[in-house]
Formats: sequence, structure tokens, C-alpha cells
Amino acid sequence: MKMSVLLTGASGMVGRNFLEHPEACNFEILAPSGSGLNLLDYATVKEYLINFKPDIVIHAAGKVGGIQANIREPVRFLLENLDMGRNLVWAAHETGIKKLINIGSSCMYPRNAPNPLKEDMILHGELEPTNEGYALAKIAVARLCEYIVRENPEYQYKTLIPCNLYGRWDKFDPSNSHLVPAIIKKVHDAIIANGKEVGIWSSGTARREFMYAGDMADCLVHAIRNFNSLPLSMNVGLGYDYTIDEYYRITAEVIGFKGKFVHDLSKPEGMRQKLVDVSRLKSFGWQAKTSLEEGIEKTYKFYLERGIK
Repeated sequence: MKMSVLLTGASGMVGRNFLEHPEACNFEILAPSGSGLNLLDYATVKEYLINFKPDIVIHAAGKVGGIQANIREPVRFLLENLDMGRNLVWAAHETGIKKLINIGSSCMYPRNAPNPLKEDMILHGELEPTNEGYALAKIAVARLCEYIVRENPEYQYKTLIPCNLYGRWDKFDPSNSHLVPAIIKKVHDAIIANGKEVGIWSSGTARREFMYAGDMADCLVHAIRNFNSLPLSMNVGLGYDYTIDEYYRITAEVIGFKGKFVHDLSKPEGMRQKLVDVSRLKSFGWQAKTSLEEGIEKTYKFYLERGIK
């Protein structure tokens, strides 16, 4: 009999990549839409869990966006992520579901924490102001999972903390996109317009770690298969990073932009570096397989196939 998996956020990037994974067919996946399961309503969530009784819950739903969206809507990023996580985790507990994987974020780490970022650094410093609301919500939900395990170890609620992700089913609109899809769209638009230059926010020297979303899906499959040995909290990332300038340069090389880049030093830069420690991940027996060049090529192909504007 197949394991029953409730996947929230099935229409998001992580969820869609999980559903596309070659081994997804080996699970009985419950993947309700937002209208099919309103995570902002506790009673609805509890009723759903009582009716379907999944063997394990993967909480991948969330209100997500890039730096511009986080700056513009901190209230929504805090409240919606907090409410969704709290409702799902507590309803799972109250309905006797013993296994849950919560998807956190590297935004949970303090802005000035030394890199690489280790799991025990959370709440040991000030958060990055540009996405503080989102980070606070993610921290609260992760702590709730830890507290439940502490009070009753029969419940194993574990949190994966991915680095920044990009890939198929990403958001490319500059108003709510993350760095890599935003770069792909900007560079593509410059090529179409026969433009000679592309602007880069700030100095371009800040470092970021971006992992292909297909690899995150693969890690989730590995985590389900090896749930008992999965740590209570674990970073999921590459263990190495690139500068913002390097992301632009590599994207230009992959999709064929020949112009130049111009820095706008009036724009915010965010954290200087955000690189996760992958020691626990390596001990768990998993590592990412997709190179940046390969990931950008796959993501750009998806962008073109979808005809995204």
C-alpha cells in the first residue's frame, strides 16, 4: 500500500517540482488547491485531516516573494505564513498525525550571523529587515514543531531549511520574483529589445546561494524515504555560493546576452552573504546534483515554453 502524503502548496514551485519528480508516483499524494483546503481557516484544516488521514504531511505552502514584495507587504508575509503554518501543524497534532515535514527558509537566520549558517544559529541575532515579517513567521512555525516534539516525541515534526530556490514553475514578474528568475527575465527582455545594457541592484558583490527546485524535490523524496534518520532541523543547500554579478554573468552566457551590466548603487543590497552549512545534509546522505548553468538553462527553457510575459 502506498504511503499517503498531504502536500500543501502543490501549485507553488516546490510543490509542482515534487509532483513532477520521477518517484512521486510511488506515493498517494493529496494535493489540494487553495480553494480545496483553506489553510487560513483552522476548522477547515482539521476537518480535512480527519477525513483524509494522511500518513505524513509536507507543508510547502506559503506567501512568498522577492525583496520588493517583502518590503511592500510585510503584514501579509507575516500573518499569512504564520496562520497557515500554525493551523496545519496544530491540526496535524490534534488529529494524531505523527509525521510532518515543515519547509522553512534561510531567511530565518540572523542578518549578521557568520557564514556558513548552522541550524543552531536561529534566534541568535537580528533578522534582515527587508524580509523580517516572513522570517518571523517561519521561525515561529519551526519552533512550534520543535516544541511539539519536545513535549511528546511520538510526534516527529521536522523542519527543512532550504537556501534560495529557483527553477521550473518559478515566478518571473519583477514585482514578486526572486533573484534568478528576475535576472532571467531582465536579460531575456534586453535581448528581445536589442538592449545594450542591464541594470543590477547595488554593487553586485553580495553573495547568494541558489539551488535548483528539482533538487529540493529530490531531497524531499529522500527525506520521506528516510524519515526516521532525518534531523529535527536541517539545512538544504549547495554549501557554496556566487556573487550577484556572477549570477548575471552566467545567465547572460547561458541565454546569449552580449551587452554590459550597470550597477544602481541607490538600491538596497540586503544581506552581504547567506550561505547555509550542509554538514547535517551530508551526514543524512543527500546532495544537490544540478549545476547553476544547467539549472538556468532548464529554467529559461521553461520560461520560453510557457510564454511568460
